[in-house]
Amino acid sequence: MLKTTGNALLLGSLVALQSAGIAQTKKANPQQQKPNIVILFADDLGYGDLGSYGSKNIATPHLDRLAAQGTRFTNFYVAAASCTPSRAALLTGCYPQRVGLPGVIDDRSNTGLSSAEFTIADVLKQHDYATGMFGKWHLGCRLEFMPNQHGFTEFYGIPYSMDMWPFHPKPSHNYPALPLYENETVVEYNPDVNEMTTVFTEKSVDFIERHKDEPFFLYLPFSQPHVPLGVSSKFKGKSEYGLYGDAVMELDWSVGEVMKAIEAAGVADNTIIMFSSDNGPWLTYGNHAGSSGDLREGKGTVFGGGQKVPFIVSMPGTIPSGAVNEEVITAMDIFPTIMNLTESGFPRMNPIDGKDIWPILSGEKGAKSPHEAFFFVNKKEVQAVRAGKWKLHIPHTYRVVLSKGKDGMPGNQDNYGGEIELSLYNLDKDPAEQHNVADKYPKIVKKLQQYIIDFDNDLKENSRPVGVTE
Repeated sequence: MLKTTGNALLLGSLVALQSAGIAQTKKANPQQQKPNIVILFADDLGYGDLGSYGSKNIATPHLDRLAAQGTRFTNFYVAAASCTPSRAALLTGCYPQRVGLPGVIDDRSNTGLSSAEFTIADVLKQHDYATGMFGKWHLGCRLEFMPNQHGFTEFYGIPYSMDMWPFHPKPSHNYPALPLYENETVVEYNPDVNEMTTVFTEKSVDFIERHKDEPFFLYLPFSQPHVPLGVSSKFKGKSEYGLYGDAVMELDWSVGEVMKAIEAAGVADNTIIMFSSDNGPWLTYGNHAGSSGDLREGKGTVFGGGQKVPFIVSMPGTIPSGAVNEEVITAMDIFPTIMNLTESGFPRMNPIDGKDIWPILSGEKGAKSPHEAFFFVNKKEVQAVRAGKWKLHIPHTYRVVLSKGKDGMPGNQDNYGGEIELSLYNLDKDPAEQHNVADKYPKIVKKLQQYIIDFDNDLKENSRPVGVTE
């Protein structure tokens, strides 16, 4: 958040949360144990891929039910348009550049999320939560960077994207066998992509059943619908949208299984469920990619199709049911919101960028976005900013799809093939970012340009080192 004092912009992202200073949020029911936290995070799911977000081709009844019993958000942004930085921001509450992970890392990387960074799991574990993660990590594949070193007592999953394996159709290098881990032990190589959603779901349901009598944090970052697409026999051929639709239908089934397990455990009223995606669709893959809806572009860009994603939150009796909220919020806000909701104040932590959005989630009358500005950063370049209804792009190149692929083969993309001039968009009237009105509002352009300059300087001066293996 930015506050203006005279000509000085005070960057609220540098205000450290100390245990004495955190505004404690009242628990939903003080007679119950601390609330359970469930985060369901899809991979490359588009804004237009769910029924509740306008999809006409893919049936998502369980996610639609989650939206009906909770709140659906229409201006939720992840902090990056690709896997690694988006996940880093979600778990740490920081812009990924702040924690040294501005881009995607792979099997060759000797870097990862530093042990000096706090994750949601780190904090909740210290406050007697059971912490489990089942799915895709992608924040460093060396053991010192893996989930068990970042607060997760239980982990079953893959260290990076499923396409980073020997069967990649157009590899950038010779990928080794993809390891499937149980905690810090490899239990299988090159696991069956068709079974991953089912396996991660079963592990998650078992975790809920075993920990229903204590506070728990479940993080289920799916490996779908990122390529290579995979679906079990339960859903193969079930969708009107081909294999991609089948994969999303199975992901929807998984959400239903998690909801059913929570209800069977008798903890639904004390469990907050959050569903979202790490970024928009990878359009280069054609019929194996999702839809951005009416938004511009997709994964790898700072346009709406790259970073504006579905966000559904449910907690019966606490989160308003059947509501639609248009306030601007971000994945970075989940960290401080959970800290306050669970009363997990602690004596020391790194400064973060996220804000407590519990007033918005809980439907508090008149609750507004705590963000005066949200920045769109591609790798290390601040390329755009949103402030209220306005979004300003400074001149930059961006990814364009030259030809779309088909049936698992990627088409061609040029990561620097598109060019945009200084452009201002009124997102209330033009969410697709098509009509540049910069010439009409020079004062707004100047103000937002200064936001970008100051924030860029802040990132350069106040970012922390990435973890590096010896």
